[in-house]
Amino acid sequence: MEGVAGIVDWSQVAAAQEPGLGQRLLLEEVNAAIDGALEGGALSFLVNDAHGAMRNLPPDQLHGEAEYCSGQHKPLYMMEGLDGSFDACLFIGYHGAVDGPASVLSHTYNPAAIMGVSLNGHLVGESGINALVASHFQVPVALISGDQHTAAQAEFVMPGAELVVVKHSVTRLAARNLHPTMARRRIHDGTISALQRLSDISPPKLPAPIRLEVRLRNADLAQVALQVRGVQALSDLEVVLEGEDGLAVYRSFVGLVQITRGLAQER
Repeated sequence: MEGVAGIVDWSQVAAAQEPGLGQRLLLEEVNAAIDGALEGGALSFLVNDAHGAMRNLPPDQLHGEAEYCSGQHKPLYMMEGLDGSFDACLFIGYHGAVDGPASVLSHTYNPAAIMGVSLNGHLVGESGINALVASHFQVPVALISGDQHTAAQAEFVMPGAELVVVKHSVTRLAARNLHPTMARRRIHDGTISALQRLSDISPPKLPAPIRLEVRLRNADLAQVALQVRGVQALSDLEVVLEGEDGLAVYRSFVGLVQITRGLAQER
């Protein structure tokens, strides 16, 4: 939701504070992508709600008779439901990495615990981490929408993906936003373009071993992260996950996110 046009403040993405605004804007961008995919020849759709409590969208208002994966406990988190039967992934409303340039509402999974992530030595945000699952199933990431920094950070992992910029971040709490109607048009048209050239868009290619380095907010969190299988210490604040398979690395990362969440909230 943080990468949706018109969103610049945490109150807009928390339902209890500005009820309905973020959900409505996100719904329309998702529907724009579905409409574009329909025109591009797609026949079926799965929408995985990946923001907050992961139940933000009214299911009866999703276009294209899309299936809707909602609810907070998902073993594959933001990528739940993906398998090798899919032809493409679309990342809608994504945001920049917490340790990158000033991107509106930037964070990486859990801002209370995670202060930065690199993949094979490159800075990545949530799009790059989630692409590990797409790489395992050999599914192309055809499109990503968000601000200019989100687009730039995606290019390393997802070469060839359609990059739809719907806002230009000024700071972490300010941006020049396209009007929502224009943003939806760009997402719609970008989806058509991506599917028309889908044969030229390769699944994310990551040379093995895949190495995910994670910097935690404090040493206690780093110690707790070591309880997850495959996580090793690099320093007092940094840990590393390494393996041959993107899905296995991603599963360990999700375990790290979940196990540090409670401690981060306490501290």
